[in-house]
Amino acid sequence: MTQASALYRGAVAHRRFRPKAHRLRYRVFWLLLDLAELDGLGRRLTLFSRNRFNLLSFHDRDHGDGSQTPLRVQIEARLQAVGVDLQGGAIRLLTMPRMLGFVFNPISLYYCHRPDGTLAGMVYEVTSTFGLRHFYVAPIQPKDQAVGVIRQEADKALYVSPFMGMNMRYAFRGRAPDAGLGLTIEGRDAEGVLITATLAGRRRDLSDRQLLAAAVQFPLLTLKVVAAIHWEALKLWLKGVPLTRQPAASLQTLKVRKT
Repeated sequence: MTQASALYRGAVAHRRFRPKAHRLRYRVFWLLLDLAELDGLGRRLTLFSRNRFNLLSFHDRDHGDGSQTPLRVQIEARLQAVGVDLQGGAIRLLTMPRMLGFVFNPISLYYCHRPDGTLAGMVYEVTSTFGLRHFYVAPIQPKDQAVGVIRQEADKALYVSPFMGMNMRYAFRGRAPDAGLGLTIEGRDAEGVLITATLAGRRRDLSDRQLLAAAVQFPLLTLKVVAAIHWEALKLWLKGVPLTRQPAASLQTLKVRKT
């Protein structure tokens, strides 16, 4: 049986247009984890474990609401709330693993399929450095399901940066991962596109050899993610981009435990 889980090497890039232009690009890697394969991956791989310490690991409590409710049950419930029934189809999570016990994922993506393999819906799990998490959940348009095209929008519901207000709307554009990974997120306000973020990568086998190569090429990646967020924030502040005020968290926003 072909393994759906994989490793993707690539980059994250952001571009801000107003009131000061700003760009960033960082090389990263992600794991695409089929939730049904997690235990098998932990048994087969030496450098990857589920819910225990390793060079690279996946801990269920790092995702969803952090409870002991199985992650698949949580995601299915969120999809059902918007009218999507997977009927037992695969859920594949694109995320960065823990590295030597530490992780921070600004965004993790759940690609949710029906039994015939068509893409039925997406769940975007967004976590802020303020310890808050929100889930943007949306069905895939019927005409896009068979080809795995993603064209979705959602109002901004989580305060993620002191340099952006809440009166924004996101547009998600991309495709389900195959040989390549691609997703673009546009953040729009009343004046138009304020910021774009892109995730792009190429697929590799999920093997000990590839995991070791990624860990050597991107040492302490998840710690660097947090450092990079604060470094880029400092540069925006030095450019004179005005600060915004953090609003009270909505009822749909979770407080998550930090690693």
